[in-house]
Parts: sequence; structure tokens; C-alpha cells
Amino acid sequence: MSGIDSFLVVIKLNENYQRGIEGHELKKATFAAGCFWGVEAAFRDLEGVISTAVGYTGGSTTNPTYEEVCTDRTGHAEAVEVVYDPKVVSFEELLDLFWSIHDPTTMNRQGPDVGSQYRSAIFFHDPEQEAEARAKMERLQSSGLYRREIVTEIVPASGFYRAEEYHQQYFEKHGRRSCRIW
Repeated sequence: MSGIDSFLVVIKLNENYQRGIEGHELKKATFAAGCFWGVEAAFRDLEGVISTAVGYTGGSTTNPTYEEVCTDRTGHAEAVEVVYDPKVVSFEELLDLFWSIHDPTTMNRQGPDVGSQYRSAIFFHDPEQEAEARAKMERLQSSGLYRREIVTEIVPASGFYRAEEYHQQYFEKHGRRSCRIW
């Protein structure tokens, strides 16, 4: 199978999932929590997650490249777009994973990775996601779990630009050799 054929198979599979398999309506969620390689790996392991894609969102440049995003001038975050089956995994469970895999109190940084592209953000796709994300953040902030203020952005999802292919499912292709999340 050529690269184009395998790409078409993936497109067809995604079209089927968008329509819903076995009558399930699928939903989308988008998260930024540092280097997208580790974030994607965490979400891919969650039952009910149908697909993931790493990319760039929340910035001002159309279709940015990794090199452009790394200049810290496009305003984009490294993010993971998650397609999930809400009958298997809830948005609240996705939020729980999101909060557990990074430090939401560090501004524009996760571990050794520094820059606005590594910021903590939830890009909501509907009012219900926004409400759930804000409520969860308020509960976490008042819980005393974090000594510092949570700086996670909760903003509407906008253009999501899929990252270069070598970034997709990076750990599955290259092993877990680099890029750590909290």
C-alpha cells in the first residue's frame, strides 16, 4: 500500500468515526499541556478515545510549521485534538487526565520546555465543555492541591492545524526517549 493509499484509508476511517459507529455520536476535545508528544501518548491510552492528532492552535498564523511555532511569535500552542466516544469516556474523564499529566500552574512552560507553545490550555468545542472545564478548574484551585494559581487558559477552539507527520504518534514511532510531561 502506498503512502497515499494508507492516507486515504485513514481519511475513510475518520469519516466513518465522524458519522458514528454503532450509532455512537463522537465528540472532539482539544488540549495543550506542554510537548504534544507526551500529551498525545497519554490520551491515546485512554479507552474510548477513537483518534488523536497533534497540531497547533490558538495563534494568529494560518497553517504554521513547527519551526514557526517554536519562534514563540505565532501565538500557537502545541495541542492534541482528541476524538472520543462519550458513551465510553466522558469529557470529565478527559479533563481528569489532562489535569493529571502536567503542572497547570506554570506559565508557558512544562518541565524543561519553555515558550508560549507549551502553555496549559483547554480549547472548548461547545458551551458544555466550557462549563465543565471552568467548574473543574475552580474545584481544583479551591482544593489546595496546587500551591500556586492555576494558569490554564480555557478558550474557544479555533483553527487546528495538524502538525507535520513526523510528530504524529511520535512515541509509537520512536519510543519514549524524549519529551516528558510533568
